[in-house]
Amino acid sequence: MFFRGRLSGMIEQLRDRQASRQVASGRSPRQPLFQRLRAKYDAANTTLDNVKHWSRADGLSAASANSPDVRRTLRNRSRYEVANNSYARGITLTLANDVVGTGPRLQMLTGDDVANRFVESEFFAWCEAIGLPEKLRTMRLARVSDGEAFGLLTSNERLETPVNLDLRLIEADQVATPTLVPDTRRYLDGIRFDADGNPIAYDILRQHPGDGMFLVDDEYDTVPASDVLHYFRCDRPGQIRGIPDITPALPLFAQLRRFTLAVLAAAETAAEFAGILYTDAPANGEADAAEPFEPIELEKRMLLTMPGGWKMAQMKSEQPSTTYAEFKKEVLNEIARCLNMPFNVAAGNSSGYNYASGRLDHQTYFKSIRVEQTQLARVVLDRILKAWLREAILIEGYLPNSLRTLDSTFEHQWFWDGHEHVDPAKEANAQKIRLASHTTTLAIEFARQGRDWETELKQRAKEIALMRDLGLTIESDETDSSSEPEVTEDHAEDAKQQPA
Repeated sequence: MFFRGRLSGMIEQLRDRQASRQVASGRSPRQPLFQRLRAKYDAANTTLDNVKHWSRADGLSAASANSPDVRRTLRNRSRYEVANNSYARGITLTLANDVVGTGPRLQMLTGDDVANRFVESEFFAWCEAIGLPEKLRTMRLARVSDGEAFGLLTSNERLETPVNLDLRLIEADQVATPTLVPDTRRYLDGIRFDADGNPIAYDILRQHPGDGMFLVDDEYDTVPASDVLHYFRCDRPGQIRGIPDITPALPLFAQLRRFTLAVLAAAETAAEFAGILYTDAPANGEADAAEPFEPIELEKRMLLTMPGGWKMAQMKSEQPSTTYAEFKKEVLNEIARCLNMPFNVAAGNSSGYNYASGRLDHQTYFKSIRVEQTQLARVVLDRILKAWLREAILIEGYLPNSLRTLDSTFEHQWFWDGHEHVDPAKEANAQKIRLASHTTTLAIEFARQGRDWETELKQRAKEIALMRDLGLTIESDETDSSSEPEVTEDHAEDAKQQPA
């Protein structure tokens, strides 16, 4: 009681002091003091409800989170799903075909037009000789299932082109730290870095670790970084190796397969029973004795008598349920989201779409495609072109003199396959309006179709000249003659005299 009395007295003294300060500051004693507001995030609180959900969250670095063991497990599981799941296979193939298409086309932008056309034609022939479009599609497929793809710039003497440069693809498993070589800050997972974090060399195993003849202490080659193309998506600062693009969707693929198999198994089980015998009589009621679970063979088109008190009914199948299609749709939509792919593209089914919805969903997808094409051009194509030009310069008398210097800028751009419009008439009309209002150029319009505007105009000029030589009517000439009548000097003078 004594301590309680002293405590209450101290509280009263504090209240009096606080009231006196408030009066001195001009505030009413009843006006409460503004307390410091302490905001917090609900997601940062650990409760009994979310402790299990966030139990696997960690603070690992990008290199530690994507350790060799983790990437190996993700690669194996991704490859398994792509090889055995029809949806996974179709999604990856569609993505690779949309990104790469029939292959990129080069347009040189140097001041020498003759040299530009020569390099473009020779580089195209070289791309066809080594199968560059197929290799680019393979690299995009590898990024989906493996997380990354490696290309080694080598020399192939069997090529029938003047330039013997070749591109050899390497799986991510072969770029690894050799045996007994510890990882350090400047040497991590088979890649050597300089002080600025730039890769300077790659250790490439001569044999794939999955080969039957692979030995633990197998030999490897150290290849300079200038000869290695490393294609992956960097999601975190400091990330040096890639993980599969479909990593978030791997559990969903497994759920989709399990649910489909469960529905099929339930339907098959129900279909195996032609009918069942049941009785409405209570237990120990008046009904003939029948052996439980005894199978009865039935003959076709035969009349069957049942024991007394028993009835026959056909087994009703409850699978697939009405929610089966909706479940597959939602899961597939979630799977395709990590690839920025709309549902109708992933499913190959646009029956539930109208024209506007399909166009709207495709806009996000095509933007993602353009971003990937830009990265592929910067990481892979530009380096391939640079290596090709450097080797071509060393060939005496091959390139034009204007390009036979290593200090040339070699300005260029890449053209990719355009995406066909659903309504060509509307697109042509919109293109005509854009050109008439000077809000676009022929270069931009042809680039959307993946074509070189200079090449197309030259070809069109040849066609028009030949048609005129053959006496064929050109639609543009008829339009011009009918819409724009000839204006003589007399007409022009009359127009000047008329009031405004």
